[in-house]
Amino acid sequence: MFLLLLLLSSTGESQAQLVSGQQKDGTCVCPVNSSMWTFPVLRYEAVLQLVETCNNSMNKLHKQVEVSSARLPGLQALLQNLTDRLTPFTYLNDMGVYSDLALRQLGAELQKLETDIGSLHAEKQSAETRKLTEEVVKLQKDVKRMHVLDNINMGTVKHKLRYLKNRAESCRSIPKDFRGTQSHCLKGLMSNISTPVMTKTSSFGKSYASGSWGKQAMWNSSVEKESYWVQPLVSSNAWGNTIRLYSTYEDFMASARQRDLVFAPSNSHANAIEGPSGVLYGEGFYYHCYGSAAICRFDLQDKTVARATLPGTGVGISNKFPYCYYDCRGYSDVDLEADETGLWALYTTLGNHGNLVASRLGWDGKALNVTHTWETRLFKKAVSNAFVACGVLYATRHVDNVREEVFYAFDTGTGREDISLALPLEKVAKGVASLSYNPADKHIYMYNDGYLLSYQAQF
Repeated sequence: MFLLLLLLSSTGESQAQLVSGQQKDGTCVCPVNSSMWTFPVLRYEAVLQLVETCNNSMNKLHKQVEVSSARLPGLQALLQNLTDRLTPFTYLNDMGVYSDLALRQLGAELQKLETDIGSLHAEKQSAETRKLTEEVVKLQKDVKRMHVLDNINMGTVKHKLRYLKNRAESCRSIPKDFRGTQSHCLKGLMSNISTPVMTKTSSFGKSYASGSWGKQAMWNSSVEKESYWVQPLVSSNAWGNTIRLYSTYEDFMASARQRDLVFAPSNSHANAIEGPSGVLYGEGFYYHCYGSAAICRFDLQDKTVARATLPGTGVGISNKFPYCYYDCRGYSDVDLEADETGLWALYTTLGNHGNLVASRLGWDGKALNVTHTWETRLFKKAVSNAFVACGVLYATRHVDNVREEVFYAFDTGTGREDISLALPLEKVAKGVASLSYNPADKHIYMYNDGYLLSYQAQF
């Protein structure tokens, strides 16, 4: 019997083999040569190795994609933050009133961001990373253009005009001893700030991250001469209606024998405080009035409240122009300060393009008034806080979670600015709610996310 068998070789080709067979015990028995269809073991092992290598490569690529995807939202948020921060500078560039120092700082941050995005793009090339790269390059060109075009826009003219205006304001009805009769005020700008000489947790607790504190700022006050005070913003870290007084340093440190004075029926009353803005000066506690462009004075004796409206077109209130730089401190639009020359309100206006404005306040025993006003070129959202000492406005910026730095000074006596300062301020926590100089003891008081710190200022 002849059988035609169809055999498949290892190469995939079909071959016919003609063999003879015999019937034996009811079955057909025939010899077949099986060498022609041997299983390709070596080729199978090679393919298996390729599959394993491919799986390893895919797993590695998948991990890179996961890491890149995790980093991408953070970079997008940082880019959006920088874009938002650049927007006001673009406007200020068009108006010719931007700060060169702030632009240099922004340029450095953009350079670092470009490096990070370049690394991400090398790991995971996609349309999104290419778009991020293009946007950063565009932002860098915008910053460079702001520097280059200064010689053909109105920046120089506006700076000169503001300088002359401030000089005229300094000459208007200001006595010769305006900067103070104390010898330290005659030495020039502040030269150094000590490490914290006092560190204490607020008696209200660290949960109230915003507020202000200090010591009686009028050296010859007839009341509360040695008193310390704390004013927490108990409603959403933005509003409050109570000031806590301690008659002595010992009582303050021990959080004992305090007196709580209520200057408004509620935290949303017209006489409530808005933002970390208070200062105790003589018989009055001065602060920013709730929801308005006004300064309030709470009389410690008769418990009455007097008000004065801040001058300027479009005074920034209700979190429109808070202190920012790194993180914005909510509702810090208006800041009350005291120095050797008297009381000050620091704020900003749309008329001054969001730059800091300093107004000197006066109390004649019956009414609260604004006597003088100076306009600076320093964009308020580009600083973390500010204070006044010897008639000079000082501004700070965030360095890291444990340091601030005084980097700017504006002399109201001459109208001159200085951006070359680098006075360090150590801190315990990240955020700075308020920073105030006290002319009575030449200390600087910081409300640091519920921690109360003080420093010795040196001239």
